[in-house]
Order: sequence, then C-alpha cells, then structure tokens
Amino acid sequence: MQAINKTVIHYFMKNILKSSLVYGSILLVISSCSKQQKGLGSTDRYSENIGFDFSDPAYGGLSKLSNSVELEAPNSMTYVEGGVFVMGQVQQDVMNEADNKPRTMHVSSFYIDQTETTNKEYLIYLDWLEKVFPPDNPKYKHIYSAALPDENVWNNPLGNDRELTKTYFRHRAYEEYPVVGVSWRQANDYCTWRTNREAEMKFIEEGILKPLFDNSEITVEGRNHFDVEVFEADPKLLFNGNYSIFTEYVTQSDETVTDSVSSETDKGNIKLNIDKFSPSPRFRLPTEAEWEYAARADIDNRQYNSIRGRKKYPWSSATTRNEKDKYYLQHANFKESRGNYSGIAGWSSDYGDITTPIKSFPPNAFGLYDMAGNVAEWVFDVYRPSIDTDLNDFNYARGNIFRKPKLDENGNVIVADFNTITYDTLPNGKIVPSELPGQIIKVPVSGNDTYLDLSYQKADNRDFADGDPESSRDYQEEDLDRRKSMYNSPVITQPVLDEQTGELVYVYDKKPRTTLITNYSRVYKGGSWRDREFWLDPAQRRFLEEYMSTNYIGFRCAASKVGVSHEKPKFRLFNN
Repeated sequence: MQAINKTVIHYFMKNILKSSLVYGSILLVISSCSKQQKGLGSTDRYSENIGFDFSDPAYGGLSKLSNSVELEAPNSMTYVEGGVFVMGQVQQDVMNEADNKPRTMHVSSFYIDQTETTNKEYLIYLDWLEKVFPPDNPKYKHIYSAALPDENVWNNPLGNDRELTKTYFRHRAYEEYPVVGVSWRQANDYCTWRTNREAEMKFIEEGILKPLFDNSEITVEGRNHFDVEVFEADPKLLFNGNYSIFTEYVTQSDETVTDSVSSETDKGNIKLNIDKFSPSPRFRLPTEAEWEYAARADIDNRQYNSIRGRKKYPWSSATTRNEKDKYYLQHANFKESRGNYSGIAGWSSDYGDITTPIKSFPPNAFGLYDMAGNVAEWVFDVYRPSIDTDLNDFNYARGNIFRKPKLDENGNVIVADFNTITYDTLPNGKIVPSELPGQIIKVPVSGNDTYLDLSYQKADNRDFADGDPESSRDYQEEDLDRRKSMYNSPVITQPVLDEQTGELVYVYDKKPRTTLITNYSRVYKGGSWRDREFWLDPAQRRFLEEYMSTNYIGFRCAASKVGVSHEKPKFRLFNN
C-alpha cells in the first residue's frame, strides 16, 4: 500500500511539474507578444527604459533602426571562431633569440579566405581598374600600373625561368594559381577594392543601386564609381549627385518618408530613401595573430575546454607526409631538400616544382587551404622581434595609423578627383596614388583629436612603445634631434627626378646601421614552394619592406565578425 501511495504521489508531482512548465511557457509567449506589440523586436526606436516608441511623430519621430541581421559569411570565406591560444614558437630555438617567444593571446572571431588570392581574381581587379581609370588617359596616369604585379620576380641571373615572367600571371593555365609579385601595399589596395565591389553587389541585390555598368544615363569612369565609405558618409556625393544610379525605391517622391539621410534635391521633389541597408564586410589583411591562430587550428587538439598539446603544423599529424594517403604524399607544397622541389618523375610528392593550384591539398580543421607551403602570405603587422603581451594581449596588431576624412570649410567630406589626387614615389621608384578618384581623402588624426583620449595619443603607431623616441633610453633629452631610436635602420629617401635626363636618381644611406627593421617592414607568414620544412610551422615569422615583392609571397583577405562571436557550448548530459 505504501508503495502504491508513493507511485501515485510521484505521478501527480510529475504532471503538476509538466503543467507548470507549460503554463510558464504560455506566460512567456504572451509576455513576448505584448512586448512586440509595444515595439520590441521591431525596427522602431522603442525605449524599454522609458516606454515610448520614439519613431512615432508624437514622441519625436526619430529615425528607425536598421532591420539588418548580423553579417553573413562573405563569399569564399570561412568563419573562424576566436579564442585563446599560445602564439609563438613550437620548435626548439637553437639560437636562443628573443624573437618569437611563446605568449598567450586572445583573438576575436573573424572570417578569412579559404584560399590564397588567385591570378584570376587579381586579373578581374586589374580589368576593373583599366576600365574605370583608362591608362591611356593622362588624368589617370600611374593608377593602373601601380596595381600591376611585378612579373620580373621570376627572373634569376643563374636560372631558366621557362618564360614564367610572361606566362605565370596571364596564361589561362595558371589562373587558379596564387598571385605573386604583389607587395603588401598592393594587397591592401585589393582588399579596399573588394570591399567596394562586394558592397556594390549587395546594394544592387537589395534594390538600392541599379547595375552601374548597364546604365545609359551614367558613365563609370574616374570619380564616378561606387565607394562604400562615400555612400555611408553621404550618398549624395556618389557620381556627383547623379541620382540615376539609385532605383525608384530609393528616389521616391514621398513627402511623408522620414529617414536619417533623406534630402530634397534641386531637381523637383526627389528624396533619398535609404534608411535601411545591410552592413557590408570590410576586407583587410589578417593580423599576424589571426593568421597564426587560423593556420594552427588548435581545435584539432581540443577536448571539451582544454587544448591537448601544441601542433607543429596546420594539420594534426606530426610529420609532413600524409600517412593516410596510399601514395604517402606530402601535406603541403615545399622544398623537401637541396635541389628537391617535387620528388622524382612519375612519383611527384607535392604536385608541383613551383606553386600549385589552390585546393591541391586537404584543408586544415578550420577549412583553410595552403596555410603552410605553396606561397607565404602577407599579414597586416609591422615587424618587431618582440611581441609584448603586457601592452596588449587581445587582438594584438602593430601598424595602426589612425586617419580621418578631410573636410571642407562647410564640414563636408572631400572626395578626390583627378585634380586633387596625389601620388607617392616609393623608395624603389614606383609611383602610386595615395587614394583613387572617387575615394574620400583622409588625413592623420591631429593632437586635438587625441587630446586627453585614454585610447591613443598619436596617429602613427607603427613604432608605439618599441622604436619611437619615447621607447629609447634617451627619451628625456630636451633636444629632440639627439633622441636615439631603438632601431638604427637605414634612412630610406625617395628618389629624385633629374630634370636633364628625366631619370630617377637614388640616394643611398651610407652611415653605419645595425638593423634592417623599419616602420615599413611587414610580417609575412607560412612556408612556400621554395622554403624548407622549418618554415611550415605557422609560428615562424619573417619580414620584408611593404613596397617589395617576391615570387613566393601572396596573400588572402580577412574580415571582422559582426555581432555574436561565439556559440554556446553544446553540453552532453550523462546519466549517473
């Protein structure tokens, strides 16, 4: 009888608990619905603190919030969930140098290209430049040529290049091979161009822009091209205020429309109605910490919330050969030994003696290809032997130069045209534009901008706390000229044009110097087709001046993750 009573009690308690859960769920749904009726969850500016919908004209008529969702993964990119990892050397440092010491770093979630940028993708970029800034037009001189890869990187005074200087970049046989001969500066320019083209396509799909190259009312040339920074600053500045680039949805003549960028024009009652648009990714080079984190892919070694050991390569194996492959091929394309770039004929070990097509080898645990071998890759950072996590251990990056839009006397941003564009002459004599016509002219932030700012105090932070006068032992010297830099590197001067001969005259620094590290020295990571196994370790780092290029350095783009950066852990319930 007692057992029966216990069973009955258990039955009633179980059903009461279920009923409570159901009742509670109903209350939550009702509460949620009532909140949505008040404006929560909608695009209106409903204040939970005050209790009013401020997008209602009765309460101020403030502009509506965007209904855009979080940023989707860009084309050809992979999502890399951020986290903590040990950055730095895995192999023994026989030279016992201070460079590349292990340190704990945290990286936020981001997106990165699955593969290196190919010849085909870079040629599309050049075709666009050639169409928008015709090289035969004196107004756009140097723009197209500044973006061309240096195809002479394949020349060798003691080698036979097999005409690679003519074929590697432009022949269809190599279109899926990684682009090389591209400097760090050129790679950054490509990232900016890709940002604008991706945003342009997104706005066309969302019904904001018309297809620009298929519009009889406009000509896409010079300043007249889409730039997302100009659009976000003031859509009226695009194409010198020619509204035929916008669709009827955007240029509707609805007097009752209220939005943050609506404005009447001199041509009738046309209004811009661009209150809702999705955010577009900002492409850039990955930082050194991001690249190493993505290449290492420690999730291979994760067990719950712990990392079991450190990997030497992007793949999980401790050797360079794929032991699961019946032919026992290499995991990557690299130089195996002196004079051995691909193995013997009929039994190639890595598919190629120079570079190989993208995706020739399996990806790592993040789904990324060729994070070791094939070509090394540019990253954002300025090179310094030591990375001090005492200064920053979160999304570390060295090389920031903070700029702001240049404004006219009325406070409006200035968009460059062929009259205002300026050019820089690089130390190697190459002439490059500081910005393209159609882009916002930017200037470094000033002391007024950083006054009493707790975040930063100057625009150029490439040598911050490691090479600037304040970092040296003579920082208290009153005479600024007597301050010594930590890095006594050669002073690089721009070549001077000889007016008589029309040739550039190069001035070389003849003073004794102790290092080649400068504020223009950029890090590149990963081994390449011409490197030995040592450089396949993602932790290894080298540097080259940002205006130089080689036949073994390429690049891939990255983009920051917007919104929620981590998913909740998937817990597994176990029975006792």
